[in-house]
Amino acid sequence: MAKHKFNFSEGVAGAALPVKVTPRARANQIVGFAEDGTLKVRVTAPPVGGAANEAVIALLAEALGVAKGKIEIVAGHTSTQKLVSVVGLNPEQVHQRLQAAMHDV
Repeated sequence: MAKHKFNFSEGVAGAALPVKVTPRARANQIVGFAEDGTLKVRVTAPPVGGAANEAVIALLAEALGVAKGKIEIVAGHTSTQKLVSVVGLNPEQVHQRLQAAMHDV
């Protein structure tokens, strides 16, 4: 498995996390964390016109309990490997909320 260049880290006003997106899935869902710390998600939207990116933001906002405006894709807009910024939560809070969201499914 190739290691990517993004790492889960603390940002100035929040957290940044690497996300691997599978578009055109059967359901929107947070799958889990890969060995390298990348969050794996599936979205039903196709990777056309930013639809998959919007679906990723909506999915993460719901799972993290924050407004969509607090989440931004800062790198990888046209790739399945993305770097996502979350404003207002530190990395530990993001990890805990994502773990809880995975268990609620």
